[in-house]
Amino acid sequence: MSLRSLGWRLLALLLALAMVASACGSDDESSTDAGTDESTEETTEDTAATEETTEDTAADEEAMDEGDAVSVSLITKDSTNPFFVAMQQGAQQKADELGINISIGSGQSEGDDAGQIELIEAAIAQGQDGILITPMSVNVNDAIQKARDAGLYVIALDTPTDPPDVVDITFATDNCKAGDAIGQWAAGKLNGEKAIIARLIIFDDRTVSVDYCRDNGFLRGMGIDIGDLTVIGDEPETGNYTTGAGGEYEIACLEATGANEEGGRTGMETCLSQNPDINVVYTINEPTAFGAAAALEAQGKVIGEDVYIVSVDGGLAGVEAVQNGQIQATSQQYPLRMASLGVEAIFDIATGGSPPENTSDDGTFFDTGVTLCTDEPMDTVTVAPMEDSQYCIDNAWG
Repeated sequence: MSLRSLGWRLLALLLALAMVASACGSDDESSTDAGTDESTEETTEDTAATEETTEDTAADEEAMDEGDAVSVSLITKDSTNPFFVAMQQGAQQKADELGINISIGSGQSEGDDAGQIELIEAAIAQGQDGILITPMSVNVNDAIQKARDAGLYVIALDTPTDPPDVVDITFATDNCKAGDAIGQWAAGKLNGEKAIIARLIIFDDRTVSVDYCRDNGFLRGMGIDIGDLTVIGDEPETGNYTTGAGGEYEIACLEATGANEEGGRTGMETCLSQNPDINVVYTINEPTAFGAAAALEAQGKVIGEDVYIVSVDGGLAGVEAVQNGQIQATSQQYPLRMASLGVEAIFDIATGGSPPENTSDDGTFFDTGVTLCTDEPMDTVTVAPMEDSQYCIDNAWG
C-alpha cells in the first residue's frame, strides 16, 4: 500500500471520529438544555406555591385578627331620644379608635323590656366580651345575670340597676344629685313663695332608678320630706319646703309621660286641668320639658314669670332652651363620656387590664359628672357646680 493511500485512510478515520465526538457533544448539550428547562419550570412552580402559601397565611392571620378582636354590645332604651343617640355616637367613636367590633341596638321605645332582653341574648350567643346597657327596668335583670354567668362583663350606663349589683359596674350621672340641684335652684328662685308643683315622670307602672332618683332628688333638693327615695309619690301632698327662704308647697299632679315630648304635653295638659295655678314644673328630661312648655304657652302662661320649668339632661337643644328662657334650669349630664369610658373599660378588661372602680360619693357607681345649667344662679345650689347657658352649650351633646 502506498503512503498516499495510507494517509487518505488515516484522514478518513480521523474525520469519522470527529463526527462521532460532535454527535455525542450535541446529545449532551440537548440533555443539559432540557434539564435546565425542567429545573426552571420546577423553580417557577415552587415560587408560585410559596406565594400562594404566603397569601393563605396572610388571609389566615387577618381572619384570626378579626376573630380575636374585642367585641361589645351597646343596648340603649331607644334610638330616637337625643341622649341615647349621643351615647351611641360616643360608643362608636371609641370602638373605631380601639379597633373594637361593636353592635348597637335598642328597644323599640321607652319601656320595651323584651327588645333589650333579645339583644342581651344575642350578645351571649355571639360570645361577646361585654355589654353596655341603659337598663329599661328590673325586668331585664335575669337576662343581665345570664350574660354575666356566660362570662360577659356588663356595665350599666346612665340608669343604675335595681339592685346595683345586678351589673359589674355602673357608669352614670348621679341622678339623685342632678335632681337635688334643680330642686335647690327652684327653692331659691321661689324665695319663700308657695310652690304649686307639677311632676312629669317616666312611668307609673314600673320602678326605674333614674325615674325615682331624679324626681325624689328634686323634692329633696327643695327641702321636702320624701320618705323612701325609691318610692315615687309617698311624700305628703302639702307641707313646707325648707331650702333657702322656705315656704309652703302643694303637689298639684304626678303624671307619667314616657319621657317624650308628646307625653310631656299631654301630661301638662292634665295637670293644668287639675290646677291652673301651677308655678313649678319638674320634668324627667328635656323632651318632656318641651312638651310641657307647649301646653303651658297654649294656656297663656309666661314661662319664666308665671311658671318655672326645671329638668335634667343637658343636651344641646335643652341648654339652648335655657338660653332662650323656655327652661329655667337643667342638670347637664354627659352620655358620650359614659359610653366612651364604658367601651374603653371592656377593652381593657378583655386585653388583660384591671376592671374600673367606683368613684361616686357613696361608692356604688362610677360618677361621670353633672353641672347645673342656668342663667339665673342661686346660692341655694350646693350639690353641683353651676354654669351659664353658654358654657353648657359649649359642652353639650346632641
